[in-house]
Amino acid sequence: MNENHVLDMGENENALGKVEIAPEVIEVIAGIAASEVAGVGQMRGNFASGVVEKLGKKNHGKGVKVELSEEGIKIDVFCSMNYGVSIPTVASQVQDNIREALKNMTALELAEVNVHIVGVIFESPQKEEEIDSI
Repeated sequence: MNENHVLDMGENENALGKVEIAPEVIEVIAGIAASEVAGVGQMRGNFASGVVEKLGKKNHGKGVKVELSEEGIKIDVFCSMNYGVSIPTVASQVQDNIREALKNMTALELAEVNVHIVGVIFESPQKEEEIDSI
């Protein structure tokens, strides 16, 4: 779209200037919107994002890839689901939540929101032991 890799908000241009949104902002909005959905266990990240989170800084854009193309904005979300949830239902809720969040915060329409389930998270054995001891 633009050689500066930002989204030009031309329709919001006014006498004060123009508004541009970096793809990283879209990643953060989409990451937060996806992780808010009940049933999403965690977002996939890489080793570096895992180390950064252990040091106390939350990486809200992890597990989200934004692609700017001629057809529009495409978002790929990589997440793990909690065991026992309906994956199609939760994935559909993730798509809806991301679409609504971006529309409300940026007025951008998306071409695609693709949800990739990369794992299932089971209850930890420690929680079961705590329940048994009660």
